[in-house]
Amino acid sequence: MLIPEIETQRLLLRGFREEDLDPYAEMCGDPEVMRYIGAGKPLSRWESWRNMAMMLGHWQLRGYGMWAVEERSSGEMIGRIGCWQPENWPAFEIGWTLRRAYWGRGLATEGAKAAMDYAFGELQVSHVISLIRPENYASRRVAEKLGEKLEGTTEIFAGEAVIYGMSREDWLAIRQNLRVGN
Repeated sequence: MLIPEIETQRLLLRGFREEDLDPYAEMCGDPEVMRYIGAGKPLSRWESWRNMAMMLGHWQLRGYGMWAVEERSSGEMIGRIGCWQPENWPAFEIGWTLRRAYWGRGLATEGAKAAMDYAFGELQVSHVISLIRPENYASRRVAEKLGEKLEGTTEIFAGEAVIYGMSREDWLAIRQNLRVGN
């Protein structure tokens, strides 16, 4: 499957490449990055390889998935952002994870907004969620900047997650307000 590319002001969302393994393994091996992801533990290089392959496989099986995120100015692979719904997942999710050196610049919000636009515009999904560990305040702020609202809680990977979500109707209303200058 050909994975579509999306350009934003500062980012390129694209398919993963073999040369992404080093920066991806660095990100997945960073305990600070991984403390709120999955089981909350860093991944080995081999586990990072398998995880990257799983991201590519999700595109094959579902027709959408996580993109590798490239910073356009440097060409550096800085993380993953995209659409996610593996078997038995609570709902269609927009997710984001960036290497620590790229935190605090608004890049997660910029990339996740592009992924949300793709989900609602291209894929025509009716509702998206973002699953976030309750104590991950930075990701909660990203979800709120996207327009997602707190919808409840669930358990994933034997831990609690808060569910932020947004309907396609709310997304369309936000887009309409932006067009008319409100």
